[in-house]
Amino acid sequence: MNVDRPDDISEDVYVGFVRSLFHDASLLIVGAFTQGAVALLVYLKTGAPIYIALAFLMTGVSLGRYMAISRVDPTRIQTYRSALAWERYYLIAGTAHGLAIGLFAFVSVHVVPDMFGEIAAISMVLATTVTIAGRNFGSIKMVAILTLSIVAPIAIGLIMKGDFYNIVLGLFIVPFMFAISKLARAMRAILFTAITEEKKATRLFQRFGRALNTMSHGLVMLDAAGKVVVANAEAAHLMSLKSADQLLGRSIHSLLMRGVAGGLLAAKDCRYVEAQLTRALWEGRNRKVLVSLTNGQHYEFSAREGSQELGVITFEDVTQRVAAEERIRFMARYDSLTGLMNRAYFHELVSEAMSGGDRSRQCGLVVIDLDDFKSINDTLGHPVGDGLIYAAAERLSVFSAPGTTISRFGGDEFMLYFDRVEDESHLSGLLERIFAGLQGEVDVAGHALRIQASAGAVLSRVDSTTVDEMIVKSDLALYKAKELGKNGWRLFEASMDAAFRNRQLMKADLRSAVEADGLRIVYQPIVAMETMRIVSCEALCRWDHPDLGPISPAIFIPLAEEMGIISQISELVLRAACAECAKWPNQISVSVNLSAKDFRDSDVVEKVKVALEAAKLAPNRLEIEVTETALLDDKAQTRELIQEIKKLGVRIALDDFGTGYSSLSYLHKLPLDKVKIDRSFLIDVVQSPRSLELLKGIVSLSRSLGLSVTIEGVETFEQLKILSQQIEPDLVQGFLFGSALSASGIETMSSTIWPFVDDIAQPPRRTNVDPVRLNARPKVGAN
Repeated sequence: MNVDRPDDISEDVYVGFVRSLFHDASLLIVGAFTQGAVALLVYLKTGAPIYIALAFLMTGVSLGRYMAISRVDPTRIQTYRSALAWERYYLIAGTAHGLAIGLFAFVSVHVVPDMFGEIAAISMVLATTVTIAGRNFGSIKMVAILTLSIVAPIAIGLIMKGDFYNIVLGLFIVPFMFAISKLARAMRAILFTAITEEKKATRLFQRFGRALNTMSHGLVMLDAAGKVVVANAEAAHLMSLKSADQLLGRSIHSLLMRGVAGGLLAAKDCRYVEAQLTRALWEGRNRKVLVSLTNGQHYEFSAREGSQELGVITFEDVTQRVAAEERIRFMARYDSLTGLMNRAYFHELVSEAMSGGDRSRQCGLVVIDLDDFKSINDTLGHPVGDGLIYAAAERLSVFSAPGTTISRFGGDEFMLYFDRVEDESHLSGLLERIFAGLQGEVDVAGHALRIQASAGAVLSRVDSTTVDEMIVKSDLALYKAKELGKNGWRLFEASMDAAFRNRQLMKADLRSAVEADGLRIVYQPIVAMETMRIVSCEALCRWDHPDLGPISPAIFIPLAEEMGIISQISELVLRAACAECAKWPNQISVSVNLSAKDFRDSDVVEKVKVALEAAKLAPNRLEIEVTETALLDDKAQTRELIQEIKKLGVRIALDDFGTGYSSLSYLHKLPLDKVKIDRSFLIDVVQSPRSLELLKGIVSLSRSLGLSVTIEGVETFEQLKILSQQIEPDLVQGFLFGSALSASGIETMSSTIWPFVDDIAQPPRRTNVDPVRLNARPKVGAN
């Protein structure tokens, strides 16, 4: 950068240069008397009076310049404009001083020729030029003016002598003038660079200081002797000192001992922390040390080797972070509702417990499940359900003890592990105590609820089992306890495992059979009471296992519901029944039973429609049977779906009428065409007049509502005769008319009249039965 002009440098640097012109002018006093004395000495040598005048002139101008400079306070020069003004002021005084010296030199060389005078003039000029660059580098203009006014007169005087040698000597003085100017520029450039670098260093230092003192961490830097040479404000704050300067010169040991003296840190902890930090600094490795203070605070120290034999230690208050980590760790290990450990942490702790100690000891694991918990959630809401779980957890927590681990395993399920159990009687005693303490009434949000639970337990040798195996076995025992009526507990037996494995195998085989269309459909005849002819058939599903033979629907239908594939079976039966019915005489219809799960899917209407269209079956020849279970699950949705099916022209029947709690209410709320009265009403109708009257009432009520009536379970001729003579149902169904037949068997018997029609003959009666309104369904039973 060209620094000759003020415009070429920054304003603040220029202001600094101008200020330097007004610093310490004491040398001018020395110059004033020296210059005056030289002029008087020349006067004494030459006797020329002009030198007396020059002596007074140089002394007066020099003293005047001194006074002009001394009266100026450099600190007043603050702005660029003021610096320009004061530089002009300085130039005036300097120019006068330079002209006085130059006049003396010219007179000595040219006006009053004298060898001594010339030597004195040249000596004074040389002495003065030394100060031109050193005193005035801050103003290039002043350097140029002084050079011209002081040195140039000598050169001019020599040249004016006229002889060759003086002319050449005068010309040689001209480069000297340029050298003085160049020297001033060099000094100015050096100083400018120094000032610039100093400013950079100052800014860097300020930034470093600002960064250092705004750090959220405390920081100290140590020299090779282990003493603090740099510290920030946060370090002083964390060490309870007023300023960072109070840390300087201290050692790590002395800083840590402040904590010991204040009772915040134990002496052994102090030694440990110091050793770890010192080791990290020596080895050049990063190391972190967490220090817990007695007041509940936590500090984390980090040490690392720095550069130039400086070590760096940072530390911060991590109390909030440690607390957050503890909360996260608690949330990861414990249930938020009950405070009991969760499944994962329970598994971890039990695994650790089983891996140690006497491996030949026996341990016990118990799984406890609240009975009918779903109904509480559904009827009273999840907050009440949560309250019940919390109450159960409180009661179970009472049994927490060394060697006993309690967990909320998920939902309404709890698990307990006993690390040492003597024998079965010991485990039974523990379970009896737990059940006695668990059960009973609790108040949850104003609701008086009774805690009732079922449990499964397993007793095993530690060296012959795993946590997962014990959980599976206890679950099997729990399943058995639920199966036997709930509100009790069962101990695992080997037969449970075999039954479970067989059940799982059967599930797999059933799924394969459904996917491969391995189920077959048979049809139970439904006979008109008046004509004893088949007017409808109920489609029933059968499964012939390749190894086990025929499997009862009472076994595989619940399995299908548990597996979630019952809707696939219903769809299979629906398609097959429609396809076979289309081959039968027009007066015969078919009935298909749909499960409760079928009505949870709105696609059930589309499935019925597709089955009818695929078989090209008239909708009035298909009857859909609905159980009360389906209606109880979701009355509004089921009613809506039934109405949509009804709009297709399909007949709707209420199956197993009379076995539920509110069947009568459905007779006028649903678009029904028929009711099917359950076989339970017919069992003792021959012996019991009360049963007979009840059956008469149900049939009469149904018929008064315009519904046709089918009575199921007709197995004896006596039952049929009573039905014909006293009940007069529209349709009958049962083993008396034969077991379920194949589709071709129904087609063959479609025109058959059962032989006992003559034995039960009765006077003709009016009936509202239309043969094509009669139907059938897939039964769970074996009929």
